[in-house]
Amino acid sequence: MPAQDVADLRAMSEADLRNELEETQRALFNLRFQAATRQLADVSQVRSTRRRVARIKTLLHQRALLVEYGEMVEAAATAGNEAGDAGDQEE
Repeated sequence: MPAQDVADLRAMSEADLRNELEETQRALFNLRFQAATRQLADVSQVRSTRRRVARIKTLLHQRALLVEYGEMVEAAATAGNEAGDAGDQEE
């Protein structure tokens, strides 16, 4: 897969990625069906489509982890500020 395609996927919004994932999974189903009925001329399409699904899922997972990490950092900063404020009140 060209780097250009990966860059295009990274530029998509989460909703667009989810739509692309759904479409790609449908295409993969159709390719597998064609392969099973011996109607598929280029069997390498199954592999490339399967890898595209994996790339999209990976990008979605990375974004979810970034959001989760951001929430953890924010919670830690808030907890640190509250602990610092409590220490100032005791003096």
